[in-house]
Amino acid sequence: MSLDVTQILLSAQSADGSIRKHAEESLKQFQEQNLPGFLLSLSSELATNEKPEESRRLAGLILKNALDAKEQHRKNELFQRWLALDAGVKAQIKALLLQTLSSPVASARSTSSQVIAKIAGIEIPQKQWPELIGSLLSNIHQVQPNVKQATLETLGYLCEEVSPEAVDQDQVNKILTAVVQGMNASEGNSEVRLAATRALYNALGFAQVNFSNDMERDYIMRVVCEATQSPEVKIRQAAFECLVAISSTYYDKLASYMQDIFSITAKAVRGDEESVALQAIEFWSSICDEEIDILDDYSSEFTADSDVPCYYFIKQALPALVPMLLETLLKQEEDQDLDEGAWNLAMAGGTCLGLVARTVGDDVVPLVMPFVEENITKPEWRQREAATYAFGSILEGPSADKLAPLVNVALNFMLSALLKDPNNHVKDTTAWTLGRIFEFLHGSALETAPVITAENCQQILTVLLQSMKDVPNVAEKACGALYFLAQGYVDAGSASPLAPFFQDIIQSLIVTSRREDAGESRLRTAAYETLNEVVRCSTEETAPIVLQLIPVIMMELHQTLEAGKLSTDEREKRSDLQGLLCGCLQVIIQKLGGMESTKFAFLQYGDQMMDLFLRVFACRNATVHEEAMLAIGALAYAAGSNFTKYMAQFYQYLEMGLQNFEEYQVCAITVGVVGDLCRALEDKILPYCDGIMTQLLKDLSSNQLHRSVKPPIFSCFGDIALAIGENFEKYLIYAMPMLQSAADLSAHATAADDEMLDYTNQLRNGILEAYSGILQGFKGSPKMQLLMPYAPHILQFLDALHNGKDMDDSVMKTAIGVLGDLADTLGVHAGPLINQSTSSKEFLDECLSSDDPLVKESADWARIAVSRAVSG
Repeated sequence: MSLDVTQILLSAQSADGSIRKHAEESLKQFQEQNLPGFLLSLSSELATNEKPEESRRLAGLILKNALDAKEQHRKNELFQRWLALDAGVKAQIKALLLQTLSSPVASARSTSSQVIAKIAGIEIPQKQWPELIGSLLSNIHQVQPNVKQATLETLGYLCEEVSPEAVDQDQVNKILTAVVQGMNASEGNSEVRLAATRALYNALGFAQVNFSNDMERDYIMRVVCEATQSPEVKIRQAAFECLVAISSTYYDKLASYMQDIFSITAKAVRGDEESVALQAIEFWSSICDEEIDILDDYSSEFTADSDVPCYYFIKQALPALVPMLLETLLKQEEDQDLDEGAWNLAMAGGTCLGLVARTVGDDVVPLVMPFVEENITKPEWRQREAATYAFGSILEGPSADKLAPLVNVALNFMLSALLKDPNNHVKDTTAWTLGRIFEFLHGSALETAPVITAENCQQILTVLLQSMKDVPNVAEKACGALYFLAQGYVDAGSASPLAPFFQDIIQSLIVTSRREDAGESRLRTAAYETLNEVVRCSTEETAPIVLQLIPVIMMELHQTLEAGKLSTDEREKRSDLQGLLCGCLQVIIQKLGGMESTKFAFLQYGDQMMDLFLRVFACRNATVHEEAMLAIGALAYAAGSNFTKYMAQFYQYLEMGLQNFEEYQVCAITVGVVGDLCRALEDKILPYCDGIMTQLLKDLSSNQLHRSVKPPIFSCFGDIALAIGENFEKYLIYAMPMLQSAADLSAHATAADDEMLDYTNQLRNGILEAYSGILQGFKGSPKMQLLMPYAPHILQFLDALHNGKDMDDSVMKTAIGVLGDLADTLGVHAGPLINQSTSSKEFLDECLSSDDPLVKESADWARIAVSRAVSG
């Protein structure tokens, strides 16, 4: 089809909606009818210097989107689609893209760089396009700076897209040489130098071998440190970004450079542009993160797990580092907290100081306290605010013994400042600091004498409730402080010091949530989060007050459902509020449904609540659906078999939730609610099981569903089998093969990283919970024989897990439980199979001697069941 591609691309950016829509349709049609021709036309558009910049830019963007997508399944489809194209067509497209790198138009070069890297990401791991890196490197010797700059940019993107394993070391060395030379001060063109510095940032993951060689590492570090002194701000910033990346990737190689790095970061923090200074502080925050991780690894039981020793860089730098960070706290901006995403020097310095306190503990206190004492009463607000911020920042890390005496002295002063300080910023930071005091120095777990006593509790509450009437940002921080105050009394039993003030606290939070300006500074959200925490930590004594809260919250929810036509913005605000109200009801349901004294009175509201939740589902919004689902799950759990009366109406929404692949969190929560329903309704859930099981099996076979939903689905099979017992028979032929193939995969999965190992263990746990529920469901039933064919496979799975040696404690506990369930349900029939199993006995002995009491308890029970089955 002959099309004027240029004109269509320009029309697709037209201000006129109908022209734009028509052009988009034409592009879509062209793509569907002739993909190779479509991609070639776009590459040619991008490569032709005579074409308008706008059409070239869009052509490049569409090309990039034809090669990559956010969702993994879509990404795989696009990968396969590209690989399936005719080799000649691909060669033409790639030649045009490489040609574009010498275009005089910067945006065309940049887009082309990105598209080349996307293709490299697909082809290089497949051992295709072997000549690419060579031809890019030959460009580096070009005289024209724009070609050099575009090539370095391409190499940077390529390092982002391709994993280091796919490129051989000789090519890695050449890439790094080209990049580091481009960064050198002798490079006259600042655009080239900037592109090289940014490329190094992406190439650092490839430099393992080079960083292990002293000479090469020294050279790279020298060039990076020199670039932090460039006359160009952007180059300085990019060079510091490289240093930040080096600090986390090559922490163990930094010792000999730390003296110099301290000098250049201190100089930048004290005198450079903010964008550069922020990165210089980020370097120290990153070193703190590394050392906190290493020290955490050391203090946990896997002492040998941490292969990197801690070099205590922060401890050594403390005497100079802390004063430098304290100076930044005095550089606040007048309007800093009014913008939620604000990030400036003072905030970065305070955040870093907080990380320093977590890294070195008590040692930070004597270095910070003189600054606090000197500035806390100064007439200039910046000094008072900085002193308060410094104090608040060091409350996590040092020991309670070290901090408690200081807090006892400071508490009265801070309460007074929160009410009386003339400056908004000071009040904001004071309320935040009080929140940190209550979070880290209050609660039943503390050994030291409590900071909050019966004597000062009333004064603290009076001040916090008063401050909730202040401007939104201060009120929001006061809510936060009250949240942690309540949380500290979660184990107080019946004698919570908050009980006498409970009514006032609830009342103040409701009033705060209804303020006209509650939409500012997250105030409404903070008020509800705090209300939830206060309810969660309440006691039997205050239960009647919580009961009175139900009609109040239901009324608020009812009002949001009655609103007429709303603008998009108002609709979004309404959805947020509905989510908060459903969340609040969920907490109340959990609290009152678990107390015998209030359960009956609270269930009188069940019909009205359920009616509201079902109406909320009619509003299409994922967050609200999550919250309403969770609340319904809690209601089902509290109502038990009485929940049956709501099932007919609720079922359609349950099914909708299970079908919601796009918003997979909704799907995951719905799966959890099915579990709640099974526990509540037991065999009364039977009429709905065909529909539920069909949908769950569909979910498992879908490659569109996010992988995190799969473990809870398996676990849900177990819940259903437990609820309906031998009636699960008709699902066995579908569920068991799925469980078996997932079990085989998960038993032999090699976890590339911690995240993958976590997921593998979640998956194993889900599968084991399914087996456990199914075995227990059939126990004592004449149909238990139906499980015999599956028993050998279950035992093989347990053997494979035991031999794999990488399961966590929770998998171990569930696995040994399944061995017990198998022996308990199948009895003497299981005996010979267990005797043949290669590792059952060893696994059982291992679990019996575990340090984890839950694993041991499960193993004790399994031992009795196994010995009965074997000796029978």
